[in-house]
Amino acid sequence: MKHPPDHTLQVQQLFVQHQSQLKAMAIALSPNFIQADDLIQETFLTITAKAEEFDLETSFLAWSRSILRFKLMEARRAANVRSVDVIDSLIASCPDDWASEERLQALTKCLGDLAPKSREIISLRYQREHSPTQIAEILSRTVNSINVALSKTRLALRECMDRQLAGEGSQ
Repeated sequence: MKHPPDHTLQVQQLFVQHQSQLKAMAIALSPNFIQADDLIQETFLTITAKAEEFDLETSFLAWSRSILRFKLMEARRAANVRSVDVIDSLIASCPDDWASEERLQALTKCLGDLAPKSREIISLRYQREHSPTQIAEILSRTVNSINVALSKTRLALRECMDRQLAGEGSQ
């Protein structure tokens, strides 16, 4: 199928529009943030190379998610990690708006509203990618207390985000 000259640019703009959703998916399915960034870059390059194959009348998010999934599978094969069918089911079960800009803004606000100790534990776990055991050592606490704190903080974040997205937080 022959497309107008700006077709590749339009596909790249769709990537930029949906990048936060793809990045959230990459982070959720990758062992670390560095691999997630690499997957996003590889996905963008593939999307650009295959732009002529994409029909603008179809779902860009579905198409780009499948490319991201293949890039993840390639990375797992290269690292000799066996693929798990769970990845396919996770990708299929993600609604299109699960990582919308609105949700990411709500998460950012809710993270900022956390108590300093809770924010530190979340940062150690998800930004610095320490295990609960490592966090317990860093903070001179028990692993159980770290697991409880993580659980309570995730619940608080979920409830805060629900309020933000329902409009209560913007008043």
